[in-house]
Amino acid sequence: MPIIELKKISRHYQMGEHLIKALDDIDLTIERNEYVMFIGSSGSGKSTAMNIVGCLDTPTSGTYLLNGNNVDGLDENALADIRNQEIGFIFQTFNLLPRATALRNVMQPLIYRGLKHSERKAAAEDVLERVGLADRGNHLPNELSGGQRQRVAIARALVTKPSILLADEPTGNLDSQTTTEILALFDELHAGGQTIVVVTHEPDVAAHGSRTIRLKDGRVESDLPNHGQQNVH
Repeated sequence: MPIIELKKISRHYQMGEHLIKALDDIDLTIERNEYVMFIGSSGSGKSTAMNIVGCLDTPTSGTYLLNGNNVDGLDENALADIRNQEIGFIFQTFNLLPRATALRNVMQPLIYRGLKHSERKAAAEDVLERVGLADRGNHLPNELSGGQRQRVAIARALVTKPSILLADEPTGNLDSQTTTEILALFDELHAGGQTIVVVTHEPDVAAHGSRTIRLKDGRVESDLPNHGQQNVH
């Protein structure tokens, strides 16, 4: 069973007298353990596609199946549950709580699971070690480098053991060396079985995926495997 199925998905906005077709009747299927890159220029629809896949937005028309379950028509509480249980989000700006340590930032999503503090702490420590930050758990975000902050954000996304890791321009605020390190971490996560979907406008970043979906004017312009997938280990 595919993990993501988009069937005839459209997302339209009314802007005054104009109808904006952010997504226009797209069909997509993503299998488990794929490493998929959405690429396109500003206004191509890639961020809208990411928001729909992440249950942050709902389509104007069409059907979205996540793990075989139709998410159309679910109320906000049900969508929030799906986001917490199925999807790990990584953002360009990290979105960390500034006054919470790295450990507490990673523990945050587990509060809604009803776990004991000791269980949340153990799970957070485990994923911080997995992303190479076992010794940075007690540091605040402003005490960490940009790359370290993004690793904390990745650990926070992983702590719920999500079906899908969604990353929106995850290297957009990082220098080239740190970008290489973060993409190497994504490679490791993918090799470990994680399904990853990344939005980027950078061809060099897109080359790391196993598949690149190029969007233009709300439609899929191309959908091709990356036969020469880079390996940066």
